[in-house]
Amino acid sequence: MTAEIIDIRQNRERALARASTVLSEGFPIALPTETVYGLAADATNPAAITRIYETKGRPRFNPLICHVADFAMAERYAEFDPISRKLAEAFWPGPLTLILPLRAGSGIHALATAGLDTVGIRIPRGFAGELIRVLDRPLAAPSANTSGKVSPTSAAHVAEDLGEKLQLILDGGAAPVGVESTILRVEDGAVRMLRPGGVAGEEIERITGLPLIRAEGPVAIIEAPGMLASHYAPTAAVRLNASHVEPGEALIRFGDTPITGIEPATAVFDLSPSGDLAQAAANLFDYLKRADASGAKRIAIGPIPNEGLGEAINDRLARAAAPRE
Repeated sequence: MTAEIIDIRQNRERALARASTVLSEGFPIALPTETVYGLAADATNPAAITRIYETKGRPRFNPLICHVADFAMAERYAEFDPISRKLAEAFWPGPLTLILPLRAGSGIHALATAGLDTVGIRIPRGFAGELIRVLDRPLAAPSANTSGKVSPTSAAHVAEDLGEKLQLILDGGAAPVGVESTILRVEDGAVRMLRPGGVAGEEIERITGLPLIRAEGPVAIIEAPGMLASHYAPTAAVRLNASHVEPGEALIRFGDTPITGIEPATAVFDLSPSGDLAQAAANLFDYLKRADASGAKRIAIGPIPNEGLGEAINDRLARAAAPRE
């Protein structure tokens, strides 16, 4: 089986109809969101959710984010505290996921939440939200890639990795944000960041007026996606905060930062020559894939400021560079 690819920019109605059919039959599809491409299936259908885990090779203790069409739909499945509601009003639709208590009898299957009594909820921008509204069911949708590997930001990335395992890939062009959503959990009036992502921590603090609590060190309990120590990894090893290039390495740098010994690099990429962190985030996964395809034994990464979206970029790179089991 080779996946059918439909360009939603040219065939929106056909894409909606075909996607609705495949999803209603209990099979996952790949679809574009503003963050990365997602592997989406009906979050109320255990067989469909099982197919997500099988297609990705994802451990079942790692919960899935459930995507909904609007706030009213979110309230059907989760219970909101005042701070979470304020965050949703500020950033939805958009790249923010809130970990919330599951509403009793919500219908989201325990396989999607990894048996937890909470659920990660977000409202995506664009076509994904439109499809969910037509389907009128939440879509569980992790990134559309083999588990632990670099996330896809284009339909071509998905086709290269999972094209033989899927019936349908929807092509919406390059994902504009380029990193996954920020994941937050509000507990006892405090806001914890479980994963940095497409909404910067500074923006969250501005909306809530509260200091953001960040995780320190390895976590004992997986509360949300993207918390595994090793994740987002290319085949080649990754070396961080590089000031020089060693033989056999590809280089990814930021802001035209001076790096010595570039000449023998197998490939050189600059996430944003102008130093724009939003552009760097959008390019990150694509450049990791390109550097990996250059034949490099290792990928050297130049320093990136740990502010704004730089926090999400550095989080992904740290997990890409982590020791692999």
